Amino acid sequence: MSMIKIDMNSPEFIDRMAKTVKFTDKVIKQFGWEYNPQQDVNEGVQMGLARNKMMYNKLFCPCFMVEEVDGKFQSVDNRICPCTPAIEKEIPEVGSCHCGIFCTPEFAAAKRTELGLEEAVHTHSRGLTKEECEVLVKKDEIATDEMLALLEARELGMVNFKLVDVREHMEWEMGHIKGADVLIPTSSFYQTLEESNLDKEENIILYCHVGSRSAHVARIMPDLGYKNVGNLTSGIVAYTGEIER
Repeated sequence: MSMIKIDMNSPEFIDRMAKTVKFTDKVIKQFGWEYNPQQDVNEGVQMGLARNKMMYNKLFCPCFMVEEVDGKFQSVDNRICPCTPAIEKEIPEVGSCHCGIFCTPEFAAAKRTELGLEEAVHTHSRGLTKEECEVLVKKDEIATDEMLALLEARELGMVNFKLVDVREHMEWEMGHIKGADVLIPTSSFYQTLEESNLDKEENIILYCHVGSRSAHVARIMPDLGYKNVGNLTSGIVAYTGEIER
């Protein structure tokens, strides 16, 4: 499957997006939840749901990889919104679903307080030595501040790696991490990976919306011969560096 590009300005997508918002409104009301106070999180998930409905005719959670098995599309962990793991485990135990759109009123209130107290200026992590860079870039899981430090170090020629976005083309258009080298959507993963001509010996760091799809891809790539693959643990949604749109 080649890379699928959905026009966000098309009448079809605008109509589907409106229906998706009505759907998430209904879910919120049905379960007594609230939306995430971060509106960009909600919009990103709603657009992902709309995209998946157009691509697969199912409201697969956009934060999980969709695979074709025996000619049928299915989501990893059978994640169809509102998904069972969110209803039964994530929201009761954590306060929000994995994708972040649905929250308990208590979680939403705490998040609003947290956002109000956040400092406007992000303090970058300290500069790394070349040896520290080489250790950090080999990690399986990479935190936001570590990613910021690695991108800064790469600009200074201290370390080499490829930063790979595994979300969909529409998500890339909405905004991607400044410094991302290539888009390899999970919906067309194997073909797009081959076309990307990534060196199997080089350091590769993957990211997606919240870290789930990229973690799944990170487990697949070593079986395909890629030696050094890391994952941005919490995805672009938690990234505090510069976003290109």
